[in-house]
Amino acid sequence: MKEFKAESKRLMELMINSIYTNKEIFLREIISNASDAIDKLHYQSLTDKKMKIKNSDFAIFIKTDKNKRTLTISDNGIGMTKEELETNLGTIAKSGSFDFKENNKKKENIDIIGQFGVGFYSAFMVASKVEVISKAYGSEESYSWSSTGIEGYTIKKSNKENYGTDVILTIKEEEEYNRYLEDYEIKNLIKKYSDYITYPIKMEVTTDKETKLETLNSLVPLWKRNKKDINEEEYNTFYSDKFFDYEKPLSHIHIKAEGTLEYNSLIYIPSHASYDYYTKEYEKGLQLYSNGVLIMEKCADLIPDYFSFCKGVVDSSDLSLNISREMLQQNRVLKTIASNIEKHIKNELINMRDEKREEYLKFWEAFGLQIKAGIYNSYGMDKDKLQDLLMFYSSKENKLITLKEYVANNKEEKDIYYACGSSIDQIKTLPQVEAMISKEKDILLCPNYLDEFVFKTMVKYEDKEFKNVCSENIDIDTEEEKEKLKALNENSKDLLDLMKNEINVESVRFTSKLKNHPVCLSTAGEISVEMEKVMNAMPNNESINAKKILEINNQHPITKKLQELYKKDKEELKKYSKVLYAQARLIEGLPIDNPTEITNLICDLLVK
Repeated sequence: MKEFKAESKRLMELMINSIYTNKEIFLREIISNASDAIDKLHYQSLTDKKMKIKNSDFAIFIKTDKNKRTLTISDNGIGMTKEELETNLGTIAKSGSFDFKENNKKKENIDIIGQFGVGFYSAFMVASKVEVISKAYGSEESYSWSSTGIEGYTIKKSNKENYGTDVILTIKEEEEYNRYLEDYEIKNLIKKYSDYITYPIKMEVTTDKETKLETLNSLVPLWKRNKKDINEEEYNTFYSDKFFDYEKPLSHIHIKAEGTLEYNSLIYIPSHASYDYYTKEYEKGLQLYSNGVLIMEKCADLIPDYFSFCKGVVDSSDLSLNISREMLQQNRVLKTIASNIEKHIKNELINMRDEKREEYLKFWEAFGLQIKAGIYNSYGMDKDKLQDLLMFYSSKENKLITLKEYVANNKEEKDIYYACGSSIDQIKTLPQVEAMISKEKDILLCPNYLDEFVFKTMVKYEDKEFKNVCSENIDIDTEEEKEKLKALNENSKDLLDLMKNEINVESVRFTSKLKNHPVCLSTAGEISVEMEKVMNAMPNNESINAKKILEINNQHPITKKLQELYKKDKEELKKYSKVLYAQARLIEGLPIDNPTEITNLICDLLVK
């Protein structure tokens, strides 16, 4: 028995137990090696006119034998000599395919996806013994390489008749490995990992009537076909079969990149969020392939969080089949592909927004929250990428519009006005909103808890600041109105201070920005009433309080009543202060700390 020419036997042990934690990929690795062997023979047949080989006969064959506990993967590729078996299989991480590609890297149309090396040894994760019987094309002799693991290997003559290679795995005895002898499991693994291998993968299938060879793989993936040859139904069927979605996608993006970096990609924008999309359990990512062989089921590094709703595949010949997750995170090729895909997705969404508004509205209903989160979670770093995808409900248009459309519709305004609440209808009834609408101002009505955080993060859009109509800094009065209001508040300072002390707010003042309502709550500083609600609803958070201002409509009869009470009955004024503040809190959807006291005060005032 010969020992492996590796740094140590420990290398194989680490490789089997650590590098490949997912045992089922062994079949992917061996099939990829078989495909490589056929590729080599195919390539030589194109360059050597003396070789008479029918390309249509190329295939990979799978056979199971439950009695012997063997799984055999055979190919009719170039095969290996005794020396090649020794070199390629006797040295861990020695790649015959890699050497072949390096020696011919100036030639075109060489598509080697695997390597006899690290990947081949993944077979020992499921097999107690691995035997490789191979006959090189043009040779009269065949040889068998056999190993039971890290102890070493043997090479001896064999009697294989046809050129090519047979890899015979003796599956381990433990029950957990029995599934690798079941035909249905083999079919599933091929469908999952090797569905798009260039050559047919065939297996004997026995039915009640006959036993026949069945081709298990699809051969040519949809994303490698010419776009002109694919109809919408084929795109949708692929999406449904691949991602198990019963609804058609809103759109698809078919990318074929050529040049310095080559890759194919097929990205879908779903029509609805999956049941777990907005949960911690959801795992984002695109399927990553290397020349049609699955590397990773969900590669998170291919897509940013704010586009995590996208589903799809990416296939690049510039990525190694045996690349690890850690290596992928540092891979320059992957980062370039990810950047290109992000641009394509954004362009497609912009196109939907402008050309297919109904479809974009469906998208926004399903994934608008994710776009907003992309701006907020990045502290505004990604706002330039995402701000033109945002939509908000316009009080003037009575529909969802973009920020660009708001600016175009309100060119005379120096700011972008918005208001937040629990629903569109509730926001419309806010005193400040009602007054602004009466002055023909367009207000963005924001019922989502994240909206105001997004505006605070963005600060501006096209040099226009976002202004909450419920904040103290709304300035829509004329200079004459401002002067009158300033005089009223100065002359009423003692009255207003008494009210402020009674209800414990930042300040109390008269305002001219209300229409019919007697009072409203405004806020000073960065924290609004709606932000207070959201932040206080979060677990393990300290109590947050907005700086509240009680504003009283200077045109409402209540102003005159308060002035009279200040002169005649200050104790009664205190009661009115509490009731008016409670009223303002109720309008804003805030709780009342002392409901019993307030209801008693209301009854007292009613009977007078």
